[in-house]
Parts: sequence; C-alpha cells; structure tokens
Amino acid sequence: MEHDRKYTERLAKSILAAAGIAIIAALCWYFRSVLAYILVAVVISLIAKPLMTLLQKISIKGRKAPDWLLAAFSLVAVMGVLASVITMAVPIVSGIVKDISMLNIENSVRGIAVPLAEFNDFLRTSFPQLGENFRIEVTVFNEIQKMFDVSVFSSVIGSAASFLTSLGIALFSVIFIGFFFIKDDGLFTKIVCALVPDKHEETTEKAISDIGHLLSRYFIGILLEVIGVALINFLGLLLVARLGFNAAIGIAVLTGIFNVIPYVGPLLGGALGTVLGLLLKYTSVSPIGLDVNFWVFAAILVAIFCFTQLVDNFVYQPLIYSTSIKSTPLEIFIVLLIVGHIGGPLAMIIAIPCYTVVRVIAFRFFGHVKAIRRLIPSEKLITNDND
Repeated sequence: MEHDRKYTERLAKSILAAAGIAIIAALCWYFRSVLAYILVAVVISLIAKPLMTLLQKISIKGRKAPDWLLAAFSLVAVMGVLASVITMAVPIVSGIVKDISMLNIENSVRGIAVPLAEFNDFLRTSFPQLGENFRIEVTVFNEIQKMFDVSVFSSVIGSAASFLTSLGIALFSVIFIGFFFIKDDGLFTKIVCALVPDKHEETTEKAISDIGHLLSRYFIGILLEVIGVALINFLGLLLVARLGFNAAIGIAVLTGIFNVIPYVGPLLGGALGTVLGLLLKYTSVSPIGLDVNFWVFAAILVAIFCFTQLVDNFVYQPLIYSTSIKSTPLEIFIVLLIVGHIGGPLAMIIAIPCYTVVRVIAFRFFGHVKAIRRLIPSEKLITNDND
C-alpha cells in the first residue's frame, strides 16, 4: 500500500512537471518574437559589457559619470558599429542594381567573348540536351532581369509599410531592453534566478556569470573577425584587383558577414565575392578592375579570398574559438558537424554560443558526473576567476 502511494505521488509529480514544461514551451512559442528581442538585447549587452566596464573606471577629478549615461554611450557605440558593418554593403547592392538596369548584353560580354564562347562550346558538347543555340550568358542575364522585374518591386513596395513598422518595433524593443541590461549588469541574472528553486540559486548565478563572460568574449571576437576579414578583402580588392572604393568595400563587407557561418560561410562569401567582382568589371558602365583577361581576373579574385581565409583559419579562428570560449578545436569541429547535419548552415551560426551555454550548465550542475569531469576537467576552463 505504501509502495503504491509513493508511486502515485511520483507519477503525479512527473505529470505536473511535464505539464509545466509543456505550458512554458507553449508560452515561449506564442511569445517567440518577444523572446527574440530579449535574446538579441542580451547579445548586444554582452558585446557592450567590456566597454561599459572600461568607462566605469574613468573618473575626472574623482567624479564618475552616471551609469545610465555610460550605458547609453556603450549602447550607441555598439549599435553604431553593427549598423556600419551592415550598411557598408549597400553601395555594392545599389551599384549592381544600377548596372543591371542599364545592362546591354552585347556590350557586356564583348570583353569576355572568347572565354565565354569556349565555355559555351564545352557545355554544348558535354550536355547535348542544352541545344545548339544555348548561351550561358543569355540565360544568366535573363534570370537576373527576372529577379529585378517590376512586379517584384511592386510586391516589395506593397509590403514596405508593414515591414518598416515591424522593424521599428523590433529596433526600439532591442534598444530599450538592451539599455537596461547594460545599465544593470545583474538584471538578467535576477530574472532567471527568480524562476529557479532557492537551493539552485547560487549555482545558477555562477553559471550565468560564466556564460556571460565567455559569450561576451566570443561575440566581440566574432565582430572583430568580421571586421578583420572584411579589411583584408577590401585591401586586396582595392589595391590588387583595382575594383574601386565602393565596390571593394561592399564586396568585402558581404564576405565578412558570410564569414560568420562557420566553414560553409567563407566558401559562400568567396564564391559570391568572385561572381560580384566579375559582374561589376564586365557590366559596369565605367571601366573598373585590372586590364587583364577574364580568367586571370577571376584567378586574382579567388587568390584574394583564399589568402584572407588562410589568415582567418590560422590566426583569427584559433584566437576566437580556443581563447574566448576555452574549447579545443576538436570540440568545436564536432559540434559544428552535428549542428550542421541537423539544422544546416544557418543553424551553425548559433551552434557555438549554444554549446558554450550547455557546457557551462553541465559543469555547474552535473560536475559530479564522471563523463562531465573528463570532458571539462577543471573549473579554470570555463570560469573567469583566473583570467
């Protein structure tokens, strides 16, 4: 009888726990946009945290600026950097749209007529089903013109008001929430600790502190990596390929942004940069780029992006992944493989931050488990006590 009563109590607790988890999951899904705003605000506050800490140490005649002013300055600085990185890509996009709108196929392909003719002959020979009149340049340009069809722009303009409204709400929400997270360093910790049992509160505080410290270093490292990759590509495109300032900085920023996606992003960015560079050279109204033939110019572009990736792989990434989140390259590679297999390239963007969170929680709450002790052998690997 006693055994049945205990079994019933355990079953009831399990059912209540499952129901509670289901309700929380449903609420999170229903308010997913709000949670997204909070998470983005947390990321921005983590990036701004070192700047805020540095500013708090500055005093003039023994007086320090109020925290709200320092928080506002830190937030504006971080948002300004992020906005600059994104908006630098506008010149290349607007330039391509302008050039495509003025596109004349016969004039555009004149400079690459010979290599294109050879390539078309190769395609027609290898794939007879394409037909004798197949020309890849005509096919590509037709598809590009479809992308910029008037109906597409009409559809975009029709939904512009709704998009701008949603974007405005999102930006205001992120800035407002991020300001308070930066101003009150322990606000997020207080919110989370209010939801956990008292016996786990101290451990939760330590875990959040570890996570915040590691992720802050990681996001700053990623931002520096984007800027570093973009800078090397910009110098190569400007000084070596001679694409001009606007085109060089636009392509460089696009490749830097793509570089955020581990392993796959650099390949996509390099391919996109090469295609854009060739498009701009051979379709631009004014002549740009080195005065060399098509294949030599393409090889120069590929060489620039390959050199940048070598610097990124052997300099930037070891510093970011191994130093900032204190994980071995093998750990990172396995995690990225698993996440990439499950969720694809875009999921790999959040793989490392999520792994860092799981790693810290595993150590703090399950450090007594042998497997955890083997994988995370020392507290020094994750805490900031001895940094």
